[in-house]
Amino acid sequence: MSFPRLSELTGCLADYDPHALPVEKAQQIIREFVAPVAEVEHAALLGALGRVLADDIISPIDVPQHDNSAMDGYAFSSACLSGAERVSLDVVATVLAGERCNDEIRAGQCVRIMTGAPMPPGCDTVIPQELTVAAPDAVSFDARAVKAGDNRRLRGEDLKAGVPALAKGRVLRPADLGLLASLGIAEVPVRRRLRVAFFSTGDELRSIGQPLEPGCVYDSNRYSLHGMLSRLGCELVDMGVVKDDPVSLKAAFLAACECADAVVTTGGVSVGEADYTKQIMAELGDVTFWKIGMRPGRPMAFGRVSSNGKSACLFGLPGNPVAVMVTFYFFARNALLRMMGAEDAPLPLLRVASQSDIRKKPGRTEYQRGILSRDENGVPQVRITGAQGSGILRSMVEANCIVVLGDGQGTVKAGDMVDVVVFEGLI
Repeated sequence: MSFPRLSELTGCLADYDPHALPVEKAQQIIREFVAPVAEVEHAALLGALGRVLADDIISPIDVPQHDNSAMDGYAFSSACLSGAERVSLDVVATVLAGERCNDEIRAGQCVRIMTGAPMPPGCDTVIPQELTVAAPDAVSFDARAVKAGDNRRLRGEDLKAGVPALAKGRVLRPADLGLLASLGIAEVPVRRRLRVAFFSTGDELRSIGQPLEPGCVYDSNRYSLHGMLSRLGCELVDMGVVKDDPVSLKAAFLAACECADAVVTTGGVSVGEADYTKQIMAELGDVTFWKIGMRPGRPMAFGRVSSNGKSACLFGLPGNPVAVMVTFYFFARNALLRMMGAEDAPLPLLRVASQSDIRKKPGRTEYQRGILSRDENGVPQVRITGAQGSGILRSMVEANCIVVLGDGQGTVKAGDMVDVVVFEGLI
């Protein structure tokens, strides 16, 4: 597979400046640079949750396969309703779900019918049992309680044979599995799971269980990445903590791009950090280093690294814990989904009133941690968690959403509407 070069994508942008790149342009470049994995495999239905469909699924049958009753009651011909105030009918049969009544039901007759049971010949309406008065072998009801065609599910009402049931690129959800089962489909074609290698860089980082010397910190980023990548359904290659020295870094990058489709790293892309990471990234492939107009998470590396004929997309994220999560959600996540073959699905934004003022200067996009709630009238509102430093991971724990303040947005006043991305389902 041939890939575009970053210079081809950025060269057509007249105002492209890697040292002052707007969020939207960075997202655009990434979207055009990545491509889905080509390999397809078949997954058993019970193991297909979260997988990406590789082909359209065409319904092989009508669902339902026959007109049937939507509830427990009595099935009859609606012709008897015309001009009547009260209807009395003879009950000539009982039809349970999974059974059929093949006898033609005549005028003045009905059948006792259960939810899901096929409608007998000559019947087009069902009266719920609670609206009837039953007598031995007969039933009566107010003619105004029901209209012609009520409580009948039509053949093919859910799906018709030969029409698309699920589209290629869909990430399969629980309802999709139920739909596929209703079609009698036992396995589905899906894209191969995306393999993602990830590691943290920094001499100051220690793994859990190691002693914490002065000036050192435990590596939290790798655990956050593990969780975020697991939520996407990726196959993970955890490469641990890599020291800031050329030999270790180069070996890690070579191993990562030889075994994975994408590489995600944290640290080593900011001004003032060791130059080894940038140098080796650039040496091994087509990589650009951006300063994105955003907060938190301004520095980021992106591109492709190669070794022994194999290559992988690279996402070099900042080192601060909150910046790692923000840049992952707003840059890496959509790119990885695209590589998985998933249809484009931008994060949904809600418009919610801010409970208080939020200080903001135009000229960059800000992602502030927020708490979404409802006021005394049940109207959604949002407030900021407090201090928004990119190293305050606790603020991500307390938050249930991200408040997105666009590039041109200035200070927000209490009561102003702001865009919010809800964490539930995302994190």
